[in-house]
Amino acid sequence: MTLFEDLKWRGLIKDITSPELEKKLNEGGMTFYIGTDPTADSMHIGHYSSFLISKRLAKYGHHPILLIGGATGRIGDPKPTTEREMKSIEEIEKNAIGLTKQAESIFGFEVVNNWDWSKDINFIDFLRDYGKFFNINYMLDKDIIRRRLDTGITYTEFSYMIMQAMDFLHLYETKNCTLQVAGSDQWGNITAGVDLIRKKTGNEAYGFTMPLILDKDGKKFGKSEGNALWLDKNKTSAYELYQYLINTDDELVIDYLKKLTFLPKEEIEKIETLHKNNLEKRIAQQELAKQIITDLHGKEEYLHAKEVSECLFTGKVSSLTDKEIETVFKGVPTFDYEEKNLIDLLVDNKITSSKREAREFLKNNAISVNGEFIEDENFLLDKTRKYNIVRRGKKKYFVFVNQNK
Repeated sequence: MTLFEDLKWRGLIKDITSPELEKKLNEGGMTFYIGTDPTADSMHIGHYSSFLISKRLAKYGHHPILLIGGATGRIGDPKPTTEREMKSIEEIEKNAIGLTKQAESIFGFEVVNNWDWSKDINFIDFLRDYGKFFNINYMLDKDIIRRRLDTGITYTEFSYMIMQAMDFLHLYETKNCTLQVAGSDQWGNITAGVDLIRKKTGNEAYGFTMPLILDKDGKKFGKSEGNALWLDKNKTSAYELYQYLINTDDELVIDYLKKLTFLPKEEIEKIETLHKNNLEKRIAQQELAKQIITDLHGKEEYLHAKEVSECLFTGKVSSLTDKEIETVFKGVPTFDYEEKNLIDLLVDNKITSSKREAREFLKNNAISVNGEFIEDENFLLDKTRKYNIVRRGKKKYFVFVNQNK
């Protein structure tokens, strides 16, 4: 299977600027770039799904450049419905440093920052050297611009396309970069860069876009209740990432395996057959979590995340460390430790509606403390622990915190 055939099979090509690109991709040897603006000091899982293309193409002999938009990030890519909120210069610079370190660590390729070649361009030079190559009618016809015309778009946002085209031209002239790769929402910016290179140099450059990876609700992949899953494990633990991936919708998980792992076609098809015949075992989700977490954080982090998850699933929470408890039970109902008997704690904190209901739960082994089923209504929480974990039924957890520990 050629590179282009593999990318098509995985669903990683949406649009290409020229039919010639198929042959060039299969031959290898192209220098290409993919970029992101420093809107945060860490990438999230959505960036990972896009930036994986750098590793994929590198395996076939192409040369990746990862671009951090220290300049473009100062104005912001136009959003479909409203103007993007501008961040402070200090925050952008801090974020750019964080993203550069992370990109070098995770992906291991050359990282550049477009602030380095944009900062000294004055306004007159911008208009003479770049602006005169852009026809307003051409820019208005771009999808993202056209969608904003009814609600209004500022000149700053309008200029973003020119700045991204300048990046492509600069990398073409200084690093012989002839290919840009991005998500499908960047098609207009890619073609603007291809056109600018053709007009300024008379030579051909290329681009292709990847479909955006969406969840079952049509939201961008990597968002969980509006919060990004960060690639920085100090922001999003391997356990949290594991939980997100292990709960991937059955209808989407094979598509994610194709787009987010390096597993070969034959192995993915084998997993797909096993998955469809044993949905309850979540075979495909397990493999997805293993591949992504191992690639991002290493095998040890994956195994640890899986172990913690199994402790939670079986209710054996006594072996968890305080730090693990803080991660695993983030967001669950939390109460201060009180030296009361168990039945009063259950009722006073509305874990049960009454003492009668509490006694029924205790009698039926439906209440556990730190992984052990409790029947004694006078049982006291362990005051030597910082956290006591109470479970009601199979899934409802409550955390009691001893603030003196």
